[in-house]
Amino acid sequence: MTASLLGGLFLAAFAAATVLPAQSEGLLVALLLAGHEPWVLVAVASVGNTLGSSVNWLLGRGIERFRDRPWFPASEAGLARAQRWYHRYGKWSLLLSWMPIVGDPLTVIAGLMRERFSVFLLLVAVAKTGRYLALAAVTLSVV
Repeated sequence: MTASLLGGLFLAAFAAATVLPAQSEGLLVALLLAGHEPWVLVAVASVGNTLGSSVNWLLGRGIERFRDRPWFPASEAGLARAQRWYHRYGKWSLLLSWMPIVGDPLTVIAGLMRERFSVFLLLVAVAKTGRYLALAAVTLSVV
């Protein structure tokens, strides 16, 4: 397995976890089907995806100071709703960070709500790694 394949998977997984519109699952499946080492692929994708989510957490930490700007991505009502939701479900909601559509905003909200980074990192890593393990297991069971 070449470094460029692993680097590409890492970058795809990293980008997929940020607010950028990207996906990494297809690349992981393709590399698994090509016969590359599953544990290495899952580890690289998991680390990339977790680090990408950490960028979202950092964005959340700093974004509130821009809430009065016209380009701010959420209305006051939307931001208040997200904060109430996070207060209600708390840090354990980060176990849903692997989900499409809701996972990325959830990691931003965790930063906004000042979730401790160590807690954030642990829960997001568990969620992201679990998703890639499940995807690899399904892919390899079909082959």
